[in-house]
Amino acid sequence: MDTSSLEATFANFKAEYQSLTLALQDSAIFDDPKKAADVSRQHHHLEELIALYEESQRLERQIAENRELASDPEMGEMASAELPELEASRLATEIKLEDMLLPRDPDESKNAILEIRAGTGGDEAELFASELFRMYSRYAENRGWRVEITNLNRSELGGIKEVVAEVTGEEVFKYLQFESGVHRVQRVPETEKMGRIHTSAATVAILPEAEETDIQIADGDLRIDVFRSSGHGGQSVNTTDSAVRITHLPTGMIVTCQDEKSQIKNKAKALTVLRSRLYELERQKKADARSQARLSQIGTGDRSEKIRTYNFPQDRVTDHRIGQNWSNLPGIMDGQIDSIITSLIDAQKAELRAEHLTV
Repeated sequence: MDTSSLEATFANFKAEYQSLTLALQDSAIFDDPKKAADVSRQHHHLEELIALYEESQRLERQIAENRELASDPEMGEMASAELPELEASRLATEIKLEDMLLPRDPDESKNAILEIRAGTGGDEAELFASELFRMYSRYAENRGWRVEITNLNRSELGGIKEVVAEVTGEEVFKYLQFESGVHRVQRVPETEKMGRIHTSAATVAILPEAEETDIQIADGDLRIDVFRSSGHGGQSVNTTDSAVRITHLPTGMIVTCQDEKSQIKNKAKALTVLRSRLYELERQKKADARSQARLSQIGTGDRSEKIRTYNFPQDRVTDHRIGQNWSNLPGIMDGQIDSIITSLIDAQKAELRAEHLTV
């Protein structure tokens, strides 16, 4: 983007920022919490953008001044010595600015629905699914997010056959969106007497939590059944019919929620998950349409795609999409996945930059 068009772009950003500032000063906007949150997020985004732009302009002026002073008998040596640091700061600022100007996924700021299901590998796969859920729960805790289980189906050995949970907090989907796919584990199970390494798998799905305004569901498209919550092996753990099963008739999609003791709360949670799954179907259709022109390396969302391998004997985690490895598996399984998440986000940004350079 040339200097004149950049100046025009930021003049528009500043005008929009002033408009949003006035909107937030009107208490009436808070009568609609969703609208207030959206306006507040956009206001904060523009504030950061404008601050970065002004900092880059300040550094540009400072560099120009130092270059002029470079030939000055008294100030030249000091001015020249400051130039490398100033130019490095300007480059870092411009990279941040370019990243913020890249097209944003409108769902980045949303909460997320986390779904984990045991795959091939029997008991070992169920234990691995349980460990993955703990990994994401610990990561969420470290970020100050909240995890609420919607539905949990445990195995007899304490593993997880399936878990569905709502993760709420700041920009949850932005950070978790690239976790969807098949996660594979290679290790010697505790029950393996011969010391052989087994390979098992679990499937992770991350869905942006859809608002009622994002997707409309007609009452006539739903069949709602209530039943008694049960524990392992069908053992009853509730004396009332509080569990809820919702079937979306047009798609045959079924969502069950029995985590709450209240039927009303279970229904609300189940509807949230159903709405998010339907919303994800629409997102996937759009992604499929885009992929006709360009195959994306990151964030395809294909749940059948093997995205990562956790190799315990070699203390190595490999993300196959970006071909990168990490060690310290105990720490990773304890939720220390910031470096993995950051690498995936950086890879997507690099991909977007390359795409825009060719447009």
